[in-house]
Amino acid sequence: MHAPPDQLGPATFRHDLVLHSSAEELAAVAVPFLRAGLEAGEAAVITTSEPSATMLRDALGDEHVHVLPQHEVYQARTPAAITAFRRLAERVTGRGHARLRVVGETDFGKTPRDWLEWQRYEAVLNEAMRSWPTWGLCAYDVESLPAELVDCGLRTHTHLVSADGRRPNPDYTEPADYLRALPLPDEPLEATDPLLRVDDVRDFAGLRHAVGGRLAQLDGPQDALEDLHLAVDEMSANAVRHGGPPVRLRLWASADRVVCTISDGGVGMDDPFAGYGPAHGDDLSHGGMGLWLARQLCDHVDVIDGPDGLTVRLTTLLR
Repeated sequence: MHAPPDQLGPATFRHDLVLHSSAEELAAVAVPFLRAGLEAGEAAVITTSEPSATMLRDALGDEHVHVLPQHEVYQARTPAAITAFRRLAERVTGRGHARLRVVGETDFGKTPRDWLEWQRYEAVLNEAMRSWPTWGLCAYDVESLPAELVDCGLRTHTHLVSADGRRPNPDYTEPADYLRALPLPDEPLEATDPLLRVDDVRDFAGLRHAVGGRLAQLDGPQDALEDLHLAVDEMSANAVRHGGPPVRLRLWASADRVVCTISDGGVGMDDPFAGYGPAHGDDLSHGGMGLWLARQLCDHVDVIDGPDGLTVRLTTLLR
């Protein structure tokens, strides 16, 4: 059991939420938040959509406030976004700042399937950034976000901030519990005949060639298909190395996506944070990179821990 963030000392992650319905409402909270950080010797970063980013920057009028374009953070996949914030915190503290303050606005994407990856991210951030000297103020526009995503904000941020001050969030849910409760999306392709079906993987090199052959027949971005191939390799190797037999693979494709499931008959893995960073930290020589790489190589990664073993579902969009 982890202590609440406020009990961990000043050099630890804080994850606050401001609900607003206009750029002016956001500025009324975010400007004092960033200004207080600057006055305390902290670094200040804004990564919101326009016109909020410009309004906040102009209101502060301080050359030490850095505006990081929203698309640079949130068009990357979720592990890359986490790594970006860790590296930014590392860089600013290395320059003598006590802490990094960020006003951020998560870009959840256009579809519920896209939303899920960033809903997971908001919960994972509490664990992934726990020991990093960063204070995040996440901005949720209640006029434009669906109710499901506003609820995500209320479940994943420890404190609420308004013009009246900062207070504990009564709706905050422990990240692991929130992640486990998120629904697993159905994949209609799984009800169709697969392009490739292997019921007991024994020849890993042969499997690699078979997958590559099927992917080479598809009409889609070559880079995306190569990334998927690498992710399939990593997940198949993980299943053989860490799971129990039999290891099974299914590959499907449609005009807009490719889906691959890799299953094993092992004891499973009850770790909802797995794959959002290397399993052994920055020392990659110890391995533990498979799921982390897959989350960066594919558009969607679902880890399904069932009674008969573990299944990893990889999805790459072709359009």
